[in-house]
Amino acid sequence: MTRLQANLLLLVTGAIWGAGFVAQSTAMQAIGPLWFIGLRFGIASLVALPLALVEARRAEKPLTRANIPGFLAVGLSLFGGAVTQQIGIQTTTVTNSGFLTGLYIIFTPILSVLLFRRMPHWVVWPAAVLSLIGIFLLGGGKLDALSSGDYLTIVCAVFWALQIIFVGVVAPSVGRPMALSFCQFALCAIGGLALGFLTEPLAFDAVMAAAPEILFAGLFSSGLAFICQIVAQRHTTAAQAAIFLSSEALFAALFGVLLLGETIPTIGYLGCAILFVAMLSVEIVPELGKNRLGHGGGARPESADT
Repeated sequence: MTRLQANLLLLVTGAIWGAGFVAQSTAMQAIGPLWFIGLRFGIASLVALPLALVEARRAEKPLTRANIPGFLAVGLSLFGGAVTQQIGIQTTTVTNSGFLTGLYIIFTPILSVLLFRRMPHWVVWPAAVLSLIGIFLLGGGKLDALSSGDYLTIVCAVFWALQIIFVGVVAPSVGRPMALSFCQFALCAIGGLALGFLTEPLAFDAVMAAAPEILFAGLFSSGLAFICQIVAQRHTTAAQAAIFLSSEALFAALFGVLLLGETIPTIGYLGCAILFVAMLSVEIVPELGKNRLGHGGGARPESADT
């Protein structure tokens, strides 16, 4: 797979995730968030399982116990992001959820410093300030305009950042993207179903009412999209991946307006624009600097500016 093909695959992933925000929002009218997570990732596990089995037969070496911590890190960060996002979306809009989730593009380099001592490019710090201004305006220019769901979605963005970081470390070193996909899906399915059984009521009618959203989220925004992400991140730089994945925010806003009739305050459009500028600048500015210095070129491993 070429770098261009990988980036286009990430753009498709962003579009699927953006549409998934609508399914996640409307499903909450019939079913609890934890049951929704358990069922959607159960379906995603069924999508990934046959691919993982085929991959295992073709693998040059088997997985070992040394791979378990990395697989758990990816799965637990995905589960944390799914839970906080799904609960949060009950008290926020699809548009807000889409943009605030996109803050992972800011959190990713910051967490890379804390976890791996990789110092980011200088543009990260002004971009972080811009993102805070954007969040303030997106909430209508008032701090109390941000709901509990908005704050949970910001926590969700931290988990998504961790998932991207861990995928970037684990997927290239293990070389088993389908196995990694299946394991993270299965962990989320087990966690969601277990917590849902303990804390949320469930009826057959509720499952049937939310069946279209569960199927879309399970087959596409979970199964297909996350598999595409893991496959593509093996063939492109983190900077390019973050740019294309952040398109989910734009698609979420588009689908929220077109399908749900959502609106945002006038000043919120400025906040959205500032947020998106911050997201893009934290990745584009370092690349422009490299090109001016003649250091541009093909894909490379993760480095301190990603």
